[in-house]
Amino acid sequence: MADPKGFMTTPRQEWPRRPVEQRVRDWDEVYVPGALLPIISKQADRCMDCGVPFCHQACPLGNLIPDWNDLVAREDWRSASDRLHATNNFPEFTGRLCPAPCEAGCVLAINQPAVTIKNVECAIADRAWEEGFTPPRPPERLSGKTVAVIGSGPTGLAAAQQLTRAGHTVAVYEKDDRIGGLMRYGIPAFKMEKRHLERRIEQMRAEGTKFRTSTAVGRDVPAAELRSRYDAVVIATGATAWRELPVPGRALNGIHQAMVYLPLANRVCEGDLEVSPLSAAGKHVVIVGGGDTGADCLGTAVREGAASVTQLDIYAQPGSERDEDAEPWPTYPKVYRLSAAHEEARDLRTAPAADADARLFAASTLRFTGDERGNVRSLHLVEVDEQRLPVPGTDRSLPADLVLLALGFSGPDQKDGLIEQLGLALQPRGTIARDAGFATNAPGVFAAGDAARGQSLIVWAIAEGRAVAAAVDHYLTGSSRLPAPIRPTDRPMVV
Repeated sequence: MADPKGFMTTPRQEWPRRPVEQRVRDWDEVYVPGALLPIISKQADRCMDCGVPFCHQACPLGNLIPDWNDLVAREDWRSASDRLHATNNFPEFTGRLCPAPCEAGCVLAINQPAVTIKNVECAIADRAWEEGFTPPRPPERLSGKTVAVIGSGPTGLAAAQQLTRAGHTVAVYEKDDRIGGLMRYGIPAFKMEKRHLERRIEQMRAEGTKFRTSTAVGRDVPAAELRSRYDAVVIATGATAWRELPVPGRALNGIHQAMVYLPLANRVCEGDLEVSPLSAAGKHVVIVGGGDTGADCLGTAVREGAASVTQLDIYAQPGSERDEDAEPWPTYPKVYRLSAAHEEARDLRTAPAADADARLFAASTLRFTGDERGNVRSLHLVEVDEQRLPVPGTDRSLPADLVLLALGFSGPDQKDGLIEQLGLALQPRGTIARDAGFATNAPGVFAAGDAARGQSLIVWAIAEGRAVAAAVDHYLTGSSRLPAPIRPTDRPMVV
């Protein structure tokens, strides 16, 4: 470590956010531009270079965190970029979107605030682009083998880049009109501006990866035809089959899935629409679901000018400190967190109580009621106990002109016919079955990411993409030098 006493002398300092009143008027990232680099070397100096760095265990990618912390502390940015990109294809994505399980596993976090690993990672990635440390890396020679990757989210892009760099000819098929999957149309621009995504896509094009947009395999291209054209196929379509809320009144107008609402807002930012047809402007908005997707809806509704926004979380409000009995270090703790979106809703006084969090914890939806025209007007809820059983006498209602369901996903969407046409076996929970080498029951067809693992984190998605690339490379050539950070039997850390 550059400073052996850094963790004792330097307090944790995170990338500052722009003032709420400023950032809710635009769709730019919430952080102060240029404010990270001046503080990050000292923050990297807080890393203790532990003898057993548990941050490695906590990171699915196995990022060499103490190595690049030390290099950043010494301001050797090129070497830090090399170490970071050795394990992570897209650190500018994870540096903005990952919940940082590595920080939960930081040894310093036993009794002090953890090292700002996520911020250091983001700073390295951004500096690498500024300094030109990440040029395209086309293969020296081609293998003559072809691979189709279905899906262009983080799993598909990571698999495609690894396989292209290994010398295979790779084409990525995406059903939407732009590349990026949920990073394009699910993640709001205020969390990650799309220029970061565009930059990586251009890098991959320069390396030789081909992209086929507006092409749903199974519908626009028969799956059997695609399989016959390529030596191997990787399914990385994600888990996009959303969960429903079967309560009375669900059929009323104005109740929509989050992943119908968010893409429309993103299309406004892309310039495809002037105004979203589901805009929250002037409406009382209720979001059902306490996860990140719900928070994304929250920040989006605030920016669209909602009259009020409330997010319902069925779980009880967690405490501010780690429960050492239930969640001992280095597990990821369930503690109270205030995201940028929650901060915006609270500070702009759009919550039901002026000084309150926009979230209602331990709240379960009972039913919806509407007006004579069939439009939703109220959401009726009840408080629940630790077993999620209703607490008598706690019924109440909220005004609701727009209700957004953010209840997670159960597995890959099967409407396009891809799974049926390939005859793929499924797990009981609806995900694609695969063996220890990522192979499905269909010869030459592999599955990775949320489509096979189930809904998870972006860092797991990239790790799966890198690992399935190594498996496909071995299938095509008999051996592989590509790194495989995980196996399909590894389970994601629940956050």
